[in-house]
Amino acid sequence: MPWSELKPMDQRILFVVDHVKGVESMSALCARYGVSRKTGYKWLERYEAEGLDGLAERSRRRREQDRVPYAIRQAILALRTQGGMEQGPKKIQKLLEARYGAELVPSRTTIYNVLKQAGRILPRRLRRRVMPHEGVLRSTQEPNGLWSADYKGQFLTGDHRWCYPLTVMDHASRYLLGCKGLNGPQLVPTRAVFEQLFRRYGLPDRLRTDNGVPFASTGSAGLSQLSIWWLKLGIVPERIERGHPEQNGRHERMHRTLKRATAQPPAATLSSQQRRMDEFRRYYNRERPHEALEQCTPQSCYTKSMRAYPSRLEEMSYASYILPHRVTKAGLIYQAGKIIYVGHLLQGEVVGLEAVADGIWRVHFGPIAIGLIDERQAKQHYLTIKVLPM
Repeated sequence: MPWSELKPMDQRILFVVDHVKGVESMSALCARYGVSRKTGYKWLERYEAEGLDGLAERSRRRREQDRVPYAIRQAILALRTQGGMEQGPKKIQKLLEARYGAELVPSRTTIYNVLKQAGRILPRRLRRRVMPHEGVLRSTQEPNGLWSADYKGQFLTGDHRWCYPLTVMDHASRYLLGCKGLNGPQLVPTRAVFEQLFRRYGLPDRLRTDNGVPFASTGSAGLSQLSIWWLKLGIVPERIERGHPEQNGRHERMHRTLKRATAQPPAATLSSQQRRMDEFRRYYNRERPHEALEQCTPQSCYTKSMRAYPSRLEEMSYASYILPHRVTKAGLIYQAGKIIYVGHLLQGEVVGLEAVADGIWRVHFGPIAIGLIDERQAKQHYLTIKVLPM
């Protein structure tokens, strides 16, 4: 039989078929196919375990990490936790070069594979990222045109309590509107601070933050409960790009001054830390001349907003060419017999659908667009269509 004309996969399939027929003994069958009994039984075991896929050709090439000498492989594992800190492939490679020389040291990928094979690297849980803010971040020269807010890095006070300073500043005048030490970046205390500031100073046109909680979420357009509340007040939230704190540079610069003045070292208690920050805010606003303000103080350049905090929130309204829809408790709206998911955080709110093409709708919440809906993708009469990013 001209086996040289058959591919290895075909030969193994025919071997298994003949074995199933039971015409010949195992020894005779292996002799006819020119393989050892060990190889024959191996093919049968693979077929029973994996079906026909188990008969496919397998690479005999040694895995890259198996070619690493034992001594170097052990050194990689030891260096992983040297000094009580987990070190990655980049640092381990550098340490190996100093010990064995660059010509004997494996690549970073091989070092990673050695660590992974030994169970020293655990798979990371994938994190849902906040949708990037759309549009250009604009500055302003008028007070209350833009406020910025951020949580200064947390630290422990002397009584081992966490302090998360929430700071809010007017962009144009550098006036530090608020500096409150909280136990954490939770929604309720954060909203209470903003409500107090809105009642005292009025409402800004825009409010700039980073992408952390409670300012943003992984929901539609990155909206959070806090930013939804801002939108209902007529305040447009805007977020800096992830990894670009310089887009909120004025705020970051104030934070450095705040840290040096109040938290090096921190106060003995949270209440005494708050007194330090209150005194800092008074001095920063009233007495400290600011170079960017031509040596004037922030207080001398700031005036309260003409937009007062309202006694009740109005529902979102839209132009006549935008169709309003109230979001259900499940985060759904219904359009032309289609079920559309727009986000559970918007439950009870009114969103607007604007037709932009045949079967394509832009979804609005107040002044911002939170995504697109393409009805042409619907394959069933009732189908949840996720809101697409802009």
